[in-house]
Amino acid sequence: MPEIARFYGISIFLFPREHPPAHFHAEYQDFEAIFDMATLQIIGGDLPSRAQSLVVEWAALHRAELIAAWATLRQGRIPAKIDPLP
Repeated sequence: MPEIARFYGISIFLFPREHPPAHFHAEYQDFEAIFDMATLQIIGGDLPSRAQSLVVEWAALHRAELIAAWATLRQGRIPAKIDPLP
């Protein structure tokens, strides 16, 4: 499970055997949420509101990189890390 980014205590993961739609996992403390890459909406799980806002901000800035990472992973390769929020 490649961690592709980490910022403010939040870890972002893509899992190798995932299924459409394109999505990523965000973990913060004991919380985990799954975000749809197209809409940046939570499609599973839950995060505290501040962590959710930070994840959405990060994902909006790096959406093209996220989609490329998803495609790379679906091809059986490990995606590159994506820069964190400053």
